Amino acid sequence: MKNIFRKHQLLWLDKSFAVSATIGTTFFLFSLFINRLASAYALQSASHAVTDIILDNTPVLDVNLIVTTGAFLFALFITLMALTHPQKLPFILKSAALFIIIRSIFITLTHLGPTPQQSYIDPTNFFSSYNLGTDYFFSGHTGLPFLMAMIFWDQRLIRYISLAASLILGASVLLGHLHYSIDVFAAFFITYTIFIIAQKFFPQDFSLSIK
Repeated sequence: MKNIFRKHQLLWLDKSFAVSATIGTTFFLFSLFINRLASAYALQSASHAVTDIILDNTPVLDVNLIVTTGAFLFALFITLMALTHPQKLPFILKSAALFIIIRSIFITLTHLGPTPQQSYIDPTNFFSSYNLGTDYFFSGHTGLPFLMAMIFWDQRLIRYISLAASLILGASVLLGHLHYSIDVFAAFFITYTIFIIAQKFFPQDFSLSIK
């Protein structure tokens, strides 16, 4: 614990780190605002449901607990891991913000409607206020944990937990008919591309994150 506090003290006394972390926090909060606008637009513009080879052949399962509480617990886990690895904090914030903004752009382009039957999702859940039910392509439940796995690739336990979360949450939104198949499977490829773009956009933050 003392080593962690010492790391924070040394890093936050570095002006360039403090500025980068502050910018990252601002960028992340801005991305949440953009995501809220994009989700509202997608809801307003939603058309009809389409057929899906997986959804058409699987029953709807109740995944409310996994999709809401599970996602919250993973977010809490990553927050704690970021605090214990403070050198990764600016890159985590900026990469996540870039992910959310790119996803926000994607969900405004194609306006698929919800599937006829879906798992119940608690509307009072924190995540429900940012995802209104028609922001499909691509799956944030799948992509964000996968992004964290790549950022924490040098930390084996965190990497495996993040990969497991990506697979479990991805399977859950499919089994709950909350996403179309393409939303989940494409998320891995798009997220990897976002990770590469983040390295190019934020090279100093990335270099610090792997020290």
